[in-house]
Amino acid sequence: MPTSITFWGTSDSSGVPRVYCECGVCNEARRTEVNRRYRSLIHVADPEYGELLIDCGPDWRMQMERAGLKRIDRILITHAHFDHIGGLPEWADMCRHLNCKGQAYAMPDVIHDIQVRFPWIHSQIAFIPIEGPLQLGSWIVDCWKVNHGRNGHAYAFRFSHMETDVSWAYCSDAIALTDEQQLPLFGLHTLILGTNFYEEPFAYDTRSVYDVTEALAMLEVWRPVRTIFTHLSHDIDLQRNYGLPDHVEFARTGLVITV
Repeated sequence: MPTSITFWGTSDSSGVPRVYCECGVCNEARRTEVNRRYRSLIHVADPEYGELLIDCGPDWRMQMERAGLKRIDRILITHAHFDHIGGLPEWADMCRHLNCKGQAYAMPDVIHDIQVRFPWIHSQIAFIPIEGPLQLGSWIVDCWKVNHGRNGHAYAFRFSHMETDVSWAYCSDAIALTDEQQLPLFGLHTLILGTNFYEEPFAYDTRSVYDVTEALAMLEVWRPVRTIFTHLSHDIDLQRNYGLPDHVEFARTGLVITV
């Protein structure tokens, strides 16, 4: 059976709708919820290794409720920004009540930043440093550093199947990738890539994520079979036709794909 990936969250750090915003996308999200987006997070389910999440942002509790889940045991973490780790205290509370210990896999610097922010959290969550490729069932998972623009750096994950040529990657927060950082993005069946705006109006050196036009140009280089854009700001209107190529789409809350 294939691995399934469900998009529990598809927004940038502020969510959609923004509390303060009366733009058309935010108002539509309040009315009909087509554009309602929670902070970026995916749920991965595989018949061999079970379930895991990538990231655990501040909407985690609501996302668990929407999915009808009471427990999750394993999380991979891309970086220690609040929109990607803000739900860790609630996950720790779940572990405490269920008398279990969660497993969080992250790079050592990410673990350090989390434990500085939440110095008590290790009592309920075992933080496991990524020091090389992980094996999850028949998948080898590689983690590598990516530029995150003015926000420093983040990490991305590439899953490569040991018995087939199928591979997919999750790269939610990146811009201005070096040639070396781009290498794991070649030869993918599915790429999940973060894009904030369709065409971001701000100076390139002040930004932290590719916009859609820039990402489309990069896809011409990387040439994945399928691409899904996530980490979407309120600039993206899912009711609008942007003329994306057939193999490219915007993530929607609750979208399920298989790899």
